[in-house]
Amino acid sequence: MKTEMLQKKISQSRTVIGEAIDKYGVDSIQIAWTGGKDSTLVLHLAYMECTARGIPMPHCFCIDEGDMFDEVRAFLSENAPKYHVSLTMIHNDDVSKAAGGHLGATIRVADLNARNQAEIARLGFEEDSFEYEPESFVGNHLMKTVTLNEYLEKTGIAGFMEGIRWDEQSSRANETYFSPRKKTSLSPAHVRICPILHFTERDVWDAHFMLDIPVCSLYSQGYRSLGARITTTRNSSIPAWEQDLENTYERGGRRQDKEHLMAKLRELGYM
Repeated sequence: MKTEMLQKKISQSRTVIGEAIDKYGVDSIQIAWTGGKDSTLVLHLAYMECTARGIPMPHCFCIDEGDMFDEVRAFLSENAPKYHVSLTMIHNDDVSKAAGGHLGATIRVADLNARNQAEIARLGFEEDSFEYEPESFVGNHLMKTVTLNEYLEKTGIAGFMEGIRWDEQSSRANETYFSPRKKTSLSPAHVRICPILHFTERDVWDAHFMLDIPVCSLYSQGYRSLGARITTTRNSSIPAWEQDLENTYERGGRRQDKEHLMAKLRELGYM
């Protein structure tokens, strides 16, 4: 029964992916592939659907927030050829340049370009400087959301697939499979396609093992949710899939002040 239910969830996800392909075409949508378990599941299911249709895979992109685990970089590099995908790493060079590439460095707002200054003003941040830390409120917006919006503007794609789930974070509980975003003064119109919304964390791991999907080595070390290197900790000393997934918080190893601000960050365009 458990296997049958999982197969139905996988089929539902492939239906969403197929609808996206039919509506937009593989050249107009991309996959946000972070190297995490969820986005890798989306990648794998897209590969299954594209292979069944005899069509090429969509292009992939990954946001480099400035503090990626080496293990994640290695995982992406190793597995991109297996899925026959090209991968673009995107990064807010203006911010990291102002920090001299050093985490914890103080960045003067006046040293940033006009776009980044406008985005900081959009946050209501009134200080003259801030610390270069990708998971902070300002850092997360500049290094992830702004980076994403600039990429969408540059490529002109209709949208992208991402690996968020209803049960992962309370701010995502009302998300829909196709989530259109309106054009604003600082972000382009696009659609976000969420094929695995209906999966639980346990479902994700069960699907990984059922479909023999590769997984980043950090999960075997006890990490359950992967974020910036210096602000992400292990939830346990045992592999993620062996932990008490149903009764403990998946993102407990992530920076918690950011978690509390997730709803606000998503209003600004965060995934």
